[in-house]
Amino acid sequence: MQLDELRSLLSRHARPDGTTAIDGVLISQVERPDVPSASMSGTVLALIAQGAKRLALGDRVFEYRAGQYLVASVDLPVTGHFTEASPDRPALGFGLTLQPAAIAELLLQAGADIPRSGGGLPGIAVSDASAELLDAVIRLVRLLDRPRDLAVLAPLTIREILWRLITGEQGAIVRQLGLADSSLSHIAHAVRWIRGHYRQSFRVEDVARLSGMSVSAFYRHFQAVTAMSPIQFQKQIRLQEARLLLATHPTDVTGVAQRVGYDSPSQFSREYRRQFGAPPSLDAARLSGAPSLP
Repeated sequence: MQLDELRSLLSRHARPDGTTAIDGVLISQVERPDVPSASMSGTVLALIAQGAKRLALGDRVFEYRAGQYLVASVDLPVTGHFTEASPDRPALGFGLTLQPAAIAELLLQAGADIPRSGGGLPGIAVSDASAELLDAVIRLVRLLDRPRDLAVLAPLTIREILWRLITGEQGAIVRQLGLADSSLSHIAHAVRWIRGHYRQSFRVEDVARLSGMSVSAFYRHFQAVTAMSPIQFQKQIRLQEARLLLATHPTDVTGVAQRVGYDSPSQFSREYRRQFGAPPSLDAARLSGAPSLP
């Protein structure tokens, strides 16, 4: 059975840091359900071979388990965790970074046989993995046992995996990554701009203009891709950056709030608690391992 072989391969090649000898390929092995943690999704294929995972993006929640995959076509702020895992039956996952240039090359080669996608598509989606996709993933992971074949065959097998995604159930989302004039490319540009300027206030009209879209179209497509408004997206980035800073500066809550763009410490504390379930000082102590104040 395909999943049985994939589980065996992933278990054998899993490393503590998740990396492999194949550039862009990650293997995860988790032995117990973990607490939800905030991160950026990256542009990825994430396939579960054993266990289950839950991912939240704005008000959308995605759950996927053995035999299912998630694709993210934009680097988005998400909160996720494995929900099913144990030492006897650890969660096992395969990840592949999706490169827009590689997808564009396949689309050019396919020509008119691949339809163009309309706008309004989400940035993240979940589907069942086809037998063809699983077969290609298994053959790629097998190459970790054959170092001599790796350099030649891994790029070819990755191309096949991308092709299975492009022509699969979520192909419209993946294809947008390779289309320079797609609405996704405009939203991805806006996402990168907001991430690079998250400390400063901005007008949605200005970011829409930078993205080459009307305000109404920009807002509609941004909401469809990210499940958030541009201002909500900025807040997510600010709070994630604040949490990273608090891990190393647990006693400087006011300073961290200012560094990520908050003028009001009380607003920062309120929004931080709503996002992470604890006030900044308590969460910072927990993250740093220091005893919390009574």
